[in-house]
Amino acid sequence: MNNKKQGQGLASFGKAGWGTIIFCMAMFWFFVGFCTDGNNVSAPAAAAHLGVDAGTILTRNSYAGLLGVVFYILMSQLARKIGAKKVASICLFISAGAFYFIGNPTSLLGYTIAYTFLIGASMSAGYVAGGALVAKWFPKRKGIVMGYTTMGLNIASATWVLMMTTISNKITFEKAVLVPCVLVALLGLIGLIFVKDTPQEYGQNPDNVTDEVYATEYDTNEADSTDSRWTTGQLLKTREVWTVGLATGVLQLCSTGVMSQLVSRNIELGMTQAEAVSMMTVVAVVGIFGSWFIGVLDDKFGTKKTMIVFCLWYALAVLANVTGTKWGMYLAVFMIGMSIGGSANFMSSLPTSVFGRQGFEKVNSVIFPIQAIMTCVAFLIDGLALKLTGSLRGAYIVVACFALANMVIVALTRDHYYNLDFKSEQNATVSGNASAVAE
Repeated sequence: MNNKKQGQGLASFGKAGWGTIIFCMAMFWFFVGFCTDGNNVSAPAAAAHLGVDAGTILTRNSYAGLLGVVFYILMSQLARKIGAKKVASICLFISAGAFYFIGNPTSLLGYTIAYTFLIGASMSAGYVAGGALVAKWFPKRKGIVMGYTTMGLNIASATWVLMMTTISNKITFEKAVLVPCVLVALLGLIGLIFVKDTPQEYGQNPDNVTDEVYATEYDTNEADSTDSRWTTGQLLKTREVWTVGLATGVLQLCSTGVMSQLVSRNIELGMTQAEAVSMMTVVAVVGIFGSWFIGVLDDKFGTKKTMIVFCLWYALAVLANVTGTKWGMYLAVFMIGMSIGGSANFMSSLPTSVFGRQGFEKVNSVIFPIQAIMTCVAFLIDGLALKLTGSLRGAYIVVACFALANMVIVALTRDHYYNLDFKSEQNATVSGNASAVAE
């Protein structure tokens, strides 16, 4: 049965389900502000504070991101032991402390250490913990749910740079960082008190389906939900671990590479700083719709098909900016907006679609480090492009090539191959058809 037959609308997730969605959305808002789009403000501020060029800071961001892989592995393992919601709160508290030192670095080494903790904690909160929550709460509706949660990314793109620029102009960036530090700590406290690891703890079934639907169309064997389903060695030998990790990581590489320096790129194309910041806001507003729309397509056509078309769209979006023409620049605003709105959806949607919710924390503990490494390569691409050519045009061309190559990686992925809920649904459908024929 499909979601329409189950009576599941685009918003029927229950109060507790919506609470989980909004919590994940908020974590994404902070992640973008801290680690991607926020670099349009924090990287120049840190460079000025330390007396170095912005390219040096971006290169250090890339190194820190690669070091953060250790953090992701540790948080993934911790999530298996104490649950995703506790890990989310821990990571949000760490982010609060780390971002303060991003605004007040004592040295280049100190900045690198702070950024390592910041990106490690922020990404672990949004993707490791948040991804596990989505997989447990919404295993079959993860497409549209990720569409809602990743709106937080685009809301951040529309608001963070303006917010931090406005506050910094009044009290300096060094003091302005205290505002998001306090806010993210409050979010961690809210998560610790109100968020639950599974819908059953709030008296709901996954996807908020009825007991009848859950009994017939979902895998209800509790033993399947444990880590015993997989070992790390088995996962590392599984083709889908690598195709899923690379495919989703490449899309995040594209978004991070484009959005973390979009203001600088548009200034290169002749915009004033005010115009470039405003254009970034327009991109983000388009992206809010893009998050939802890509989620709807994922829900309707499946994750794999949606991703293949999406990769082509993303490549064309970046190449429109590369043309350097006025029409290309404005076309890219709309196309990139739709792209950033959807790319993060797949970080949790594709792993959940392929592997299911059973043992997801174990699966994600192997997949997410692969995703994170690919994401952080974006800073290296941008930094090298600035150092070697003084322009971001070459970096954008590389990003477009990654997006095109990604179509092949997605095509090699066997969707639903290890997903027990979908297998149960297929068995129920076959049994139903057999009964109908017999009658």
